[in-house]
Amino acid sequence: MTQQRVAYFYNPDVGNFHYGPGHPMKPHRLAVTHCLVLKYGLHKKMQIYKPYRASAHDMCRFHSEDYIEFLQNVTPQNIQRFCYVNDIVIAILELLKYHPRVLYIDIDVHHGDGVQEAFYLTDRVMTVSFHKYGNYFFPGTGDMYEIGAESGRYYSVNVPLKEGIDDQSYIQVFKPVISYVMEWYQPTAIVLQCGADSLAGDRLGCFSLSTRGHGECVNFVKNLNVPTLVVGGGGYTLRNVARCWTYETSLLVDEQISNELPYNEYLEFFAPDLQLHPEISRPESTNNANSKAYLEAITKYVCDNLKMCQHSPAVQMTHIPGDFFPEDYRIKDEPDPDVRISQDDADKMVEPKNEFYEDEKDNDKELPPEIKDP
Repeated sequence: MTQQRVAYFYNPDVGNFHYGPGHPMKPHRLAVTHCLVLKYGLHKKMQIYKPYRASAHDMCRFHSEDYIEFLQNVTPQNIQRFCYVNDIVIAILELLKYHPRVLYIDIDVHHGDGVQEAFYLTDRVMTVSFHKYGNYFFPGTGDMYEIGAESGRYYSVNVPLKEGIDDQSYIQVFKPVISYVMEWYQPTAIVLQCGADSLAGDRLGCFSLSTRGHGECVNFVKNLNVPTLVVGGGGYTLRNVARCWTYETSLLVDEQISNELPYNEYLEFFAPDLQLHPEISRPESTNNANSKAYLEAITKYVCDNLKMCQHSPAVQMTHIPGDFFPEDYRIKDEPDPDVRISQDDADKMVEPKNEFYEDEKDNDKELPPEIKDP
């Protein structure tokens, strides 16, 4: 089996934003995650790209001009909640230019209502969401009877779960549902949303998954050997988010990493255990309310619905829009003649597994006497 190519998109400015005191969303979680990725050396196994800043025109690929204009007038004094731009939908629209069928999988504790609504009437995208449902849990949607409409009927799959679900129960329903979806829908691309608020101990969540259990879902999708876009999502306990997404990055690049966290500038965030997979303490209030019979009933209902959809729907001849970001508009820095390899080129280099040297400056040659340390 050939080595899978993995690309990593990161903007160093993304962790510098702040939603204000008391707001549960902490963008700094991305900077902490990136730091762990670097300290574990996972960046050497991926091609690294810096995404460009989206313009209003880019966001209007899905959103209306009036809505984007409204967002430009938002101030810190009148802003609330989060998820103002549906970047995942914009990404899926781009994938649909090249793929006849795209599968969206959401393992965030909250229902993936925004993506489901965007593609509720089409069979080009199947959405599958595993989430907490009931007891007025936000956003209040995601009943298993929400199955799509018109051409998209049976192409919206919802797996409503109860509080406290653990690794074993989650995997019991996740793997059969996704396997059956793959058999019937046969997507040519997958988008996997890895919201970390389904982990135990999340500030806004009520599930009891471990980082290993969460990662098992990512690994299962990866082993389907379909081109996959893996994105983040919710997650409101910073240290758990960083642990989870670092571990899942290691799974995606097939690297085993130590349970002991490497020394880094954020190490105190992970005290007192300083481990990648700390022991999970589950309070009695989060006991698993999902019985085996309940999970089996949901799985059966989902599988029965999938039998009603057209097997591997085709796409009629249609006009395909141009690239989202044409080559002509890509602004590249002029190469420095005094630098052998630019930072942009170095980021795209992937270190092979049998590499002996640390970098191009690492060699076995003796330094000339005149430049040796005194």
